[in-house]
Amino acid sequence: MLAFTKNITVTEDDLDELNHVNNVRYIDWVNSVAKSHWLENAPKNITDKYFWILLSHTIDYKKPAFLNDELVLKTYVRDIKGVTCIRIVEILNAKTNTLLAKSETKWCFMASKTFRPARITEDILKLFP
Repeated sequence: MLAFTKNITVTEDDLDELNHVNNVRYIDWVNSVAKSHWLENAPKNITDKYFWILLSHTIDYKKPAFLNDELVLKTYVRDIKGVTCIRIVEILNAKTNTLLAKSETKWCFMASKTFRPARITEDILKLFP
C-alpha cells in the first residue's frame, strides 16, 4: 500500500531529561501521522460517519533523535480485515534515512452514529491503495 509521509523537526518540548526525544512523544507522532493519513485520504462525508480507535500498539525504539533533528514520519496500512487494520509507522532521520523507531498498531473502524465497529467496505479500501 502507498505510504503517507509527514516531516517534522524536533523541538525542546519533544525532549526528556536525557536531551533526546521522549518515548511518549514517539507515540504522539504515531497517532498524529495516522490521523493525518486518514484525513488526507478520506472525504468529509466519510470522516463524518466513521472514525478509528486504537486496539493495540507496539513500538520498537532503534536510535535516539535530538533537538533540531529533521524527521520523516512514514505510515501505511498493511492489513485490512473485517473491522480492523494494521498500520505501520516508521520514524526516520531525514538526513541519514536511519530508522529511529517503528510501530505497529491495530485499529478498529467505528461508526460515529452507533459507536460500534463497522465493516471496512470497498469504498474505504480504495482510500488506501
